[in-house]
Amino acid sequence: MIILTANRISWMKIFFLLIFFLQCSNPPTLYNISGYKKAIDPITSVIQSSGLQTNIGIKVIDLKSNETIYEWNPSSLFNPGSNAKLFTCIAALALLDTNTTFSTSVYQDTNAIYIVGGGDPHFSIDKLDTISQIISDTIKLHLGRDYWFLNNRVRMRSIDLAKRIDYVVVDNSIYDNIYFGPGWMWDEGSWWHASQVSAMSLNENCIDFYVKPGKLGKPIIINTYPTTNFISIQNESNTVNDTINFKTLKIKRDWESQTNNFIVSGNVMDTSSIDTLQRNIHDPSLFTGTVFSEMLINKGLDIKHVVKGVVPNNATKITEHESKPIFHSLNGLMKKSENLTAELLVKHIGLTVFDTVGSWKNGLLAIKTFLHDSVGIDTNTFSLSDGSGLSRYNYTSPNHFISALSWAYNNKNIRNKFLDTFPRGGLDGTLENRLENIDSTTTVLAKTGSLSGVSCLSGYIISKTNSPLAFSILINGFVNSSLPYRNLQDEIVYSLSKIKL
Repeated sequence: MIILTANRISWMKIFFLLIFFLQCSNPPTLYNISGYKKAIDPITSVIQSSGLQTNIGIKVIDLKSNETIYEWNPSSLFNPGSNAKLFTCIAALALLDTNTTFSTSVYQDTNAIYIVGGGDPHFSIDKLDTISQIISDTIKLHLGRDYWFLNNRVRMRSIDLAKRIDYVVVDNSIYDNIYFGPGWMWDEGSWWHASQVSAMSLNENCIDFYVKPGKLGKPIIINTYPTTNFISIQNESNTVNDTINFKTLKIKRDWESQTNNFIVSGNVMDTSSIDTLQRNIHDPSLFTGTVFSEMLINKGLDIKHVVKGVVPNNATKITEHESKPIFHSLNGLMKKSENLTAELLVKHIGLTVFDTVGSWKNGLLAIKTFLHDSVGIDTNTFSLSDGSGLSRYNYTSPNHFISALSWAYNNKNIRNKFLDTFPRGGLDGTLENRLENIDSTTTVLAKTGSLSGVSCLSGYIISKTNSPLAFSILINGFVNSSLPYRNLQDEIVYSLSKIKL
């Protein structure tokens, strides 16, 4: 038996009361803060009053004087999430010609049609259908030369070229065949943001699912875009009229087995309107080839096989589709935070700089070399493992981002193009619903970055009445919702926008 004396009980009370007050107290004092005197107090107050216990790194500079306005943990390393796209965008503007386009070409030989991917991140179903129509029309033109008829209504013979096209061959050889980026989580699964990376991409390498209620007690109605036999759907869902035991609708690809079988489960209310969900597919090259062959079959060709290969030297080019110039892709990269676009750009940079098959290895080498030699970043002090920020191997500091933002702003050749790619606070992109109350004389251009436990915001504050600022706010090490941390970033930006320099 354990006997507690009054003295012990008294000390235990003091101990637990101390723990209680420590837990309820404000965050600890922020040490080693430096910067502009007018900025230190309001920004530190915002951080402390938030009550958030997490890891934060901040750096803010005046772009005219290059003076530090505020910094706290500026050299500490953080996972940047999609802030990594800032490096990808700057490198693309510096290393690729502004007139760069991505070509998707189609060739033909005696029994095959070859479609050659050029790394276009926005190659769409409509564009592929246009190409398939050109192919069909071209073959029909050849057919007109090959028909001959005996002068007998009973006997007629044709040499049908369409019957001799047995194969659709997909050539994605300008980039390597590694579909997943270094440091991507193995269980990203079928989410659209982790679509596989291939030189031959289509519809962002995803299937669009349009779902609506079925009859009460029956499975929901599912339509897909594109409609294709490349996928199969296992519909285990149910249409319901109440929320008792309601199960959220889920669409999951059987990614563990590397198949394109989608399992649909959960409930949809019978009063629901049509909803759209997007999921990635396995093997983008064969996905494109299958959809292409189905289009050609619908136009009269008798395609029997879809395979991967390389276009032979003796094949004849039939048509070619050129994408919009690269700036269109950079807009998607930054404003919409498109991961696939980022990774395709990395591989295209590797292809362009080293004149060899594009890969993450040579693309990232080119980007890091540029950041070291031109921007002045010591690339031995950070880790950059992909172009989108999806990798858990990425570690950078506020100092690294400020160096890149400052270099780009002061480089007249790319400044305006770079600024135009950013989401604008309260107006568009990933900032459409953030920073809406910023003063009308001020524009916030910033890139968001989010993963589980990661929330970052880096960019510019451009004011008609103040010096332009570059800032980087990196937050790591939390669980549950990122909303409080996004709100903290916004409050810091609001405070910065009000400081008169």
